[in-house]
Amino acid sequence: MPSDSSSLDKCLHARFRLAHGDFQLDVELDLPGRGVTALFGPSGSGKTSLLRCVAGLERAEGQLRVNGELWQDSQQRHFLAPHQRALGYVFQEASLFAHLSVRGNLDYGRKRIAASQRRVSLDQAVALLGIEHLLERQPAKLSGGERQRVAIARALLTSPRLLLLDEPLAALDPQRKGEILPYLERLHDELEIPVLYVSHAPDEVARLADHLVLLEQGRVQASGPLGELLARLDLPLAQSEEAGVVVQARVSGHDPDYQLLSLTFPHSSLGLRLAHPPLAVGQALRVKVQARDVSLSLEPPQHSSILNLLPVTVHSQTAADNPAHVLVRLDLHGTPLLARITRYSRDQLGLHDGQRLWAQIKSVALLA
Repeated sequence: MPSDSSSLDKCLHARFRLAHGDFQLDVELDLPGRGVTALFGPSGSGKTSLLRCVAGLERAEGQLRVNGELWQDSQQRHFLAPHQRALGYVFQEASLFAHLSVRGNLDYGRKRIAASQRRVSLDQAVALLGIEHLLERQPAKLSGGERQRVAIARALLTSPRLLLLDEPLAALDPQRKGEILPYLERLHDELEIPVLYVSHAPDEVARLADHLVLLEQGRVQASGPLGELLARLDLPLAQSEEAGVVVQARVSGHDPDYQLLSLTFPHSSLGLRLAHPPLAVGQALRVKVQARDVSLSLEPPQHSSILNLLPVTVHSQTAADNPAHVLVRLDLHGTPLLARITRYSRDQLGLHDGQRLWAQIKSVALLA
C-alpha cells in the first residue's frame, strides 16, 4: 500500500478474503485511481465476486480504500453499506425501470445525489453516451446496446467516484457490441472516473484497458499496465492464438498517394505504416500487433510486400502451447513485441537472448 498521502489519494487499495463453499477469494491489489482496470480471467476465477466485494454487496473480510476514502476495514469494524459508497454499478443486463422513460430512468440516478454534490450533469451524460434521441422512449422500445448505454448514463449521473462495469457487453451480439464500444472509449478519454471493468473478452480488454488484473481460482496471477502483462511470456495470455501486444502510438504523417498512415512508438522515432485514411498528426492511437503476424530475419529482406520492417533485440523466449512453435519476446527501443515462430525457424536463426535481428510485421490492427 502506498505510504505517502499524495499517492494514496490516487489509487484503489483492496484486500479481500471471502469463502463461498469450495470457492475462496483471496486478493490484495493496488490499482490506479484513474483509467480503466480490467478484471480478466476464465469463468469462476472470481471477477464478479471481487466486483461485488468492492460494491459492498458481499461482506468480505478485509480493507477497501478508494482515492483516499476508507470504505471498509474489518479490523476497525468499519463497513459502508452499498448505498453509502460513491459508486455506479452496471450489470450484464441493463435493469432499467420498465415503467419509466429513458429520461425518467436518468432522473432516478441523478436525484440520488444532492445537487451540491453532482459532478456529472444530465447533458454531459446524455452527450457522452449518445442517447439524446432516446430520452422519451420506454425501455421496451430500445435495443440491447441502447439499454446498456442508458444504464451507464444513469450510473454516471450518481456522480460516482468509482464505476463498476460487470461484463456490460456480454449479452450483446457483435453488431451491438461494436456500436457501444466507441461510447465506452469516450468515457475513458473524457472522464476521470476510475473504472473496474469485468470481461472475459480479450478484444474488449485490448481496446479499453489501461491496467490489467489476471484472476485464477480466486487469486491474482498478475496485475500491471496492459502493455507489460500482454508481453509477459510466463502468463497464459501469451499462449493464446490471439496473443500480441497493445501499443500506444501517435500519428506522425500520412501519404496521400498510397493512403498510408504513419505511426511512431513511444520514446522512439521508429513506427509503423498501415493503410488508413488521414488522421490528425499527434493524435494518440492504440494498435495491436499479434504474435502470429511477426516474422524474424537475420538480414533486412531486399524485396518484400510487407510494409513494416523494424530492428529488434531478442529479450527472451519460451515454449508455446503447440510443440512445433516457440514464443519470442522482442524489444523495439523499449517497446515490447511478441513473435510466434516454429522451433525449426528458431534453430535455423540460432536465436539467443540479446541477439539483434529484423522483425517483419505483416499486419497491424487499429483498435480505435
